[in-house]
Amino acid sequence: MTARVTLATAHRVLTQLRRDPRTMALMLVVPLVLLTLLRYVYDDRPQVFDHVGGPLLALFPFITMFLVTSVAMLRERTSGTLERLLTTPLGRGDLLVGYALAFGAVALLQTALASTVALWLLGLDLAASPALVVVLALLDALLGVALGLFLSAFARSEFQAVQFLPAFVLPQLLLCGLFAPRHSMAAVLRWLSDAFPLTYAVDGMQRLTASGEVTRGLLTDLAVVGGASLLALVLGSWTLQRQSA
Repeated sequence: MTARVTLATAHRVLTQLRRDPRTMALMLVVPLVLLTLLRYVYDDRPQVFDHVGGPLLALFPFITMFLVTSVAMLRERTSGTLERLLTTPLGRGDLLVGYALAFGAVALLQTALASTVALWLLGLDLAASPALVVVLALLDALLGVALGLFLSAFARSEFQAVQFLPAFVLPQLLLCGLFAPRHSMAAVLRWLSDAFPLTYAVDGMQRLTASGEVTRGLLTDLAVVGGASLLALVLGSWTLQRQSA
């Protein structure tokens, strides 16, 4: 893997995204609209918005980046672009890290916009500093990117890629502790919840909602989300190797 080739890949992906305004709107505008709708759903109960708004700052980047990245990588696979690229000096690491850098840059912009709107325009009250909120939300977005790159290997069409959203993301959403405390779940569901990376993303944001301190629990959440992202990229590289063998 070389820096020049990796950066060239990231530039190519960013150029493609810039020419696709609907995808850019999905990543940058839709989260802002959803946060605004949620704020006014609880217009007479702002404390409820404070309670759920923080975790949603973790969920929205994760979901949108997962969906867009999985479909984008699938297009590379099914169009033959990926096969042609792998016959050039471009390595598998260059491809995956380039994609991660490109979507990571978009994720950073998405996170900054969503956090700005939520914290300063919609009045979301979190105990932690905005910088910590942005860092965790960015890690959540990168987790969505990494998992999208990995799971795209198991889809044969864009429709199948979209199906991974309810099949893979929604179970994590239901068990992450957002809708019910995890300690009140059945033992099997608690074990599953402990294995899902989205659980730690939501848990970290809930910690930031309640306290501004950097605790051991928060560091654990950050480490798990970051480690899961790295693992997904490694597994994604393995699927590329297997496919081109």
